[in-house]
Amino acid sequence: MTQTIRKEILIPQPREQVWRAITDSVSLAEWMFPNDFEPRVGHHFTFRVPPNPKVGFDGMLVSCEVLECEPPSRLEFSWTAGGLTDTRVSFRLESDGEGTHLLFEHSGFDISQSWSEQAFRGAEYGWAKMLGQLPAVVAGLAANPT
Repeated sequence: MTQTIRKEILIPQPREQVWRAITDSVSLAEWMFPNDFEPRVGHHFTFRVPPNPKVGFDGMLVSCEVLECEPPSRLEFSWTAGGLTDTRVSFRLESDGEGTHLLFEHSGFDISQSWSEQAFRGAEYGWAKMLGQLPAVVAGLAANPT
């Protein structure tokens, strides 16, 4: 049995600015983790999750591959970390007036393993925190377009 994390966010800026925040390596690091991301199908990249000694977390590398990239509406990549394999992260951006409706999914959590339920809960917490930071990053890009 697999579980999926789903989140929806309404961001007041247009899709192109939200797209930039999720596909520009520097912007992505502001709300997620340091990375070597490039928005092209087949690109292999990593996120470097920093340690958190307060909770006994040593940090980790997340290995990913861009599976879909359709500017400015859809991005999907694989996500492999620790024992977590065959999961996928996707962002769908839909125009909503002058803003953007972002639909997020992280799918493929096989919760049949005892440790995987904890991985799922940890990912749920992490995505809620990171996606909560995304609107501020998009607003900053809107204020300082390049």
